[in-house]
Amino acid sequence: MFKKILIANRGEITVRIIQACRELEIRTATIYSEADSKSLHVRLSDEAYCVGPPEASKSYLNIPKIISIAKEIGADAIHPGYGFLSENADFIRACDKAGITFIGPSAETVELMGNKTAARDLMSKNGVPITPGNTAPVKDLSDAKNIVSDIGLPIIIKAAAGGGGKGMRIVRENNELEEALSLAQNEAGKAFNNPSVFIEKYIEAPKHIEVQIFGDKYGNYVHMFERECSVQRRHQKVLEEAPSLAITSETREKITKTAIEAARACNYYNAGTIEFLLDEDGSFYFMEMNTRLQVEHPVTELITGIDLVKEQINVAAGNKLSVEQADISFRGHAIECRIYAEDIDNNFTPSTGKIYHHKLPSGPGIRVDRGIDVLTDVPIYYDPILAKVITYGVDRKEAIARMKRALGEYKIVGVKTNIDGFRWIFDQESFLSGKYSTNFLTKEFIPLIPDKWKNPPDEEYLSAVYLLSAYLKNSESKLKPSQNNNSSHNRWSDQNND
Repeated sequence: MFKKILIANRGEITVRIIQACRELEIRTATIYSEADSKSLHVRLSDEAYCVGPPEASKSYLNIPKIISIAKEIGADAIHPGYGFLSENADFIRACDKAGITFIGPSAETVELMGNKTAARDLMSKNGVPITPGNTAPVKDLSDAKNIVSDIGLPIIIKAAAGGGGKGMRIVRENNELEEALSLAQNEAGKAFNNPSVFIEKYIEAPKHIEVQIFGDKYGNYVHMFERECSVQRRHQKVLEEAPSLAITSETREKITKTAIEAARACNYYNAGTIEFLLDEDGSFYFMEMNTRLQVEHPVTELITGIDLVKEQINVAAGNKLSVEQADISFRGHAIECRIYAEDIDNNFTPSTGKIYHHKLPSGPGIRVDRGIDVLTDVPIYYDPILAKVITYGVDRKEAIARMKRALGEYKIVGVKTNIDGFRWIFDQESFLSGKYSTNFLTKEFIPLIPDKWKNPPDEEYLSAVYLLSAYLKNSESKLKPSQNNNSSHNRWSDQNND
């Protein structure tokens, strides 16, 4: 087993990994940018090292610096968490070259599954159902028209090299195709440095269902059932639950078997997720594979009793899976709400500042994975997730009741959050009945926000808003640059802030 793991991330996922390592008696080292020097993950780790300025490109994405620190401190392995370098094939190769174990899949698998068209082609060849559309990048407008002619409208254009809603456009009329294609390609180029896009049939009211899979280097595979991820805003998940009310026993058997086949097709090992769209008639289609730990992994942990982070470390250390499929079952119901620093009345603009009060919910069936504490600075540079509130109950009704109680108890002062938005969700009949789709928030919540924000402003405008907000609200608390970017941080030096 590893003696020291460097966690190449920040925030709540880093804290979560630290907790798993402590239980395994593995020493942890973390990295931090100059904006994060007082962060919770820095204070909780055994060692912490500054990796650069606040900008992610100069710190959390600085591969040479991270590898250099890992070698210097004698780390056996690197856990990437999610986001940042977790699905970066070049980073995995850099780890391999340095003789440091990457806790995740191979570079080849990440590269293959990171290209959406290549992944669709592979799945199709291995009998995994995909939505009608092309499995190669769109060549030009003429090619796009031919594809649309074959599969019919409506269609959705997607970036081949990335996700998160960027490079994505829905087309319902033929006269919209040319402009949509151009916009999608331009946006994909800016976001992923690759303008390639593909086209697939647009399913009007689908469910977003994902299956947690795990593989080891000995060819063993298991699934850990499904998660329901249909509560989304701008194609980004905000609430997840497990199991899904929309999945029958018959469909569960089919979709989990298909997920294992998809993992085998790309020689996958470690934790991964196969994502599907579920149509109203019960048909499901491969959408993509996430080659990392998911933000929503806690709901799977609660219904199965399996610690996914520990299992990641176990498999990365060269061991076989600690469980077989026959050993895995689920009980009860779990729900997760992602708590973001954002102003829901102002087009969900990220909120920056300092946390002045932080009261956690408690009691039976409540878990909070957090990256913040009192006096934590919330900067503009990173994803605005602050914490995740997860509840467990013997059934969905109890899990919802506990979540409503937890959200009522959770107090964060210093930045605006989306907690009130979740409290609205849990009062809606469409959610309570389980009969909601990925269009739920768009159709039922977005119309409630002020008219001026119903049409999202462009990204350049939002960037200006973020910067101005940071200047006005947080300029007095900006941290001074570290004098030694490789200096170790004593995890006990700020213990009075815990």
